[in-house]
Amino acid sequence: MSLPEARGLNIGALAGLFRNVTNSYKFVFFLAILDLLKRHGFDATRPYPYAEITIEMLATAWFAHSFFKLSFGAQDTIAKKLDALDLDYLTHANLFANDRRALRAALQASDPKDSGRLMDFVPYRLLIPFLEPQLRGVDKAAWTIFEKAMPAIANAHYATARPLYRFDNDDYRHCSGILWHPDWVAYLKEHYAIVHGWAAWHWLGYMQKRNPTTPGLANKLFPPVKRDALTRQTKYWRTILQHPDGPALRCIYSGEPLSVERFALDHYLPWSFVAHNQIWNLIPAPPGVNSSKSNHLPSEHYFQGFVALQHQGLLIASRILTAGQFAKQTEDYLADLHLPSSAALLDLEQLSRAYAQNIGPLLTLATNQGFTSDWQYAR
Repeated sequence: MSLPEARGLNIGALAGLFRNVTNSYKFVFFLAILDLLKRHGFDATRPYPYAEITIEMLATAWFAHSFFKLSFGAQDTIAKKLDALDLDYLTHANLFANDRRALRAALQASDPKDSGRLMDFVPYRLLIPFLEPQLRGVDKAAWTIFEKAMPAIANAHYATARPLYRFDNDDYRHCSGILWHPDWVAYLKEHYAIVHGWAAWHWLGYMQKRNPTTPGLANKLFPPVKRDALTRQTKYWRTILQHPDGPALRCIYSGEPLSVERFALDHYLPWSFVAHNQIWNLIPAPPGVNSSKSNHLPSEHYFQGFVALQHQGLLIASRILTAGQFAKQTEDYLADLHLPSSAALLDLEQLSRAYAQNIGPLLTLATNQGFTSDWQYAR
């Protein structure tokens, strides 16, 4: 992805921010300060304190790491900070509004110990591409020497080299925030969507290397703005439950009869893991049972009941839907479960084998990522 040019600004330096990365620091820091800049109306006159940036970094990373359970790398400090927090934050609070206020408040209240240490490194390293000539002779490998030198160098060449920002003190021991360069603020205000998308694209590439088999990775880096409605899927299962054979169907978790008047759709593999609403992963359950299961992984002893309920639903659907309607409703089954034909869906043995071959590895992967496994319903 290319960035828009601008007279007087070193766009090449901006484009080179993520050339050498070994952890998530640079991506999360840049996205955090970019979002803070937008949230404060692209105000170039106010300082942006390290404490505020730290909370924004943790909020930026929380959904990817703590909710979607993505790996940031074994040695990633941001992930370790989040793991160490006893965060009093409901995962459903403002989840689908891209509104991080509740999350920021919870992070602030948790008072993460040593959170300021996140600012010991990346604010200085991020400016290297903008100050390459001025940094000749400075040992960048010796972090104590480099960090001691960077604030004074960035501040001294602020007007001529035009780095993204300067520091509020020449002495790194007394630095507590950054001050954006007004020329860069004007550029980012005009091109915010492009620059944010460019940074997110680079972060996605980094995360793909650390989560190569994770489904729906591109949808897991940020809070979902909107979760797709389950209108079509609900209509499908309501049609099945309204059939004369429908009332005989029971919840696989509680054993309760399923009622067309009152049911919820449960993601057998949690939505926070698969990030989709395919019907092959959805089954009806009483609302209370669905709420209790939340984003846990079901115990393996529910598997045969899950496949049997799906099979019963498919049998009923094949009888009451036209051939065209049935084909449209079940195309996701065939594609995702790698079944050869609609006839295979109605064969319990083939369907069970296909589910075992596809869901088994996904359950293992989800468990390894940290999702709570072996959930069982307790009345």
